[in-house]
This record gives sequence, structure tokens and C-alpha cells, in this order.
Amino acid sequence: MPGPQRHPVIAVVTKRKGTDRMKAFTVAVLAGCVLVAGVAYAQQPPVQQQTPPPAQQQTPPAAPAAAPQAAPAPAAKFPEGAKYAFINIQRIASESSEGKTSSSRIEALRVKKAAELTEKNKAVEGLQAKQRSSVMSEAAAAQVQKDIDKTQVDIQRMTQDAQAELQDLQNELQLDFQRKVGPVIEAVAREKGLQLLFSQADSGLVWADQGLDLTVEVIRRLDAASAAAPKPAAPKK
Repeated sequence: MPGPQRHPVIAVVTKRKGTDRMKAFTVAVLAGCVLVAGVAYAQQPPVQQQTPPPAQQQTPPAAPAAAPQAAPAPAAKFPEGAKYAFINIQRIASESSEGKTSSSRIEALRVKKAAELTEKNKAVEGLQAKQRSSVMSEAAAAQVQKDIDKTQVDIQRMTQDAQAELQDLQNELQLDFQRKVGPVIEAVAREKGLQLLFSQADSGLVWADQGLDLTVEVIRRLDAASAAAPKPAAPKK
């Protein structure tokens, strides 16, 4: 007696409110250098003397052949007639040129604010060292302590301001990223004739045919759109 017919499971979907955070990813580029050396030959006048037999040249053993590298696996083909697909929003934010640019701006601001706070902390350390090592009058010691307290308050305020500024920039860039990636996602979905397009991280996806993953296609098109977009004018000095 034949068993019940089994149908493949495409995805399990849940909907979650909120926005994903864009992470900064660092790209390392390795460059190789080639050195070319020249050899000069000095011409010697012939000397009439018996030439000693040439020394037997030893041939170095041949280097073992490098193991052939495995060819990259071909990209999975989008299943013909499929009406469902998924994308990895986090990967799009991390690997697209737009996402990398946004992450660089956030990191640059973070480094700047961290440097400013470091200078303030050094000022506090200097005042505390002066307080420990110097013999001061009561009025002078009180003034140093007052300066320490004021600087520490400044550090707390600067820390709060830096966190708020970083959050504002992240929100601004995230909204801008969503504004740019949205039309690209919609265009890909329409061209594929999809009825549903899932976010891999939010859908509860357990398994799916990798041909249904349109992440790379979205990244490719988003990068092309970013390259074709007019660049903002440089600020006047």
C-alpha cells in the first residue's frame, strides 16, 4: 500500500516588528610585490691555459605540484515557476556598497568621539596626579578637586551626547538604506513573478532550496544603482 504523498516545506513565516541593525564589516586587501633583478656579465680577455673541466651542476629536486584548487560551486539556479523566495537583509546591509559606506561613517564618528573622551579622561588623570603628588594649600587643593569634579561631569555629558549622536546617525543611515534597498527588492520580486518574499532572519525559515535565495541579486542591483546615482556635491570650504 503506497504511503502518503510528501510535499516539500518551503518556509515557515512569522512577522516581527522592528528594524535590523547594520553591522560594520572590515575588508582587508592583500597586495603582492614582484621584484625583478638584472644580472650583469663582465667580459674577460681570453687566457691561454688549460680550462678545468666544468663542475657537475646539480639539478634541484622539482617542487611538488600544487594541489588544484577546488572550483567554486556554481550558483544555485532559481527554480522555474517558484512563487516564493527569501533574502538575507543583514547580509545585504553588510556586503553592499551602501551598507559598507554607512558602516564607515558610523565607525568614523565613533572613533572621533572616543578620542575626545580620551582627552578628557587624560585631563582628569593629570589633575588627580597633581592632587596626589603636590603639597598645596587648602584653597589650591579645593580648586583642583573642583576642576576634577567639573571635568568628570563634562565626561558624563559628552558620553551621553556621543551616544545620542551615534544613534541619530545610525537611524538616519538605516532609513536611507531602507529607502534605497526597498525599490530594488520590489523590482527583483516582480521580475521573478513572486507572490511572497521572506526575510530569512525574521521568517522562521528552517530549510529552503538555495536557488530561492535572492540576496546576491539584490546586492548586485543595489550596488549598480548606487554607482549610477549622482554623487552629492562636496561642501564648500
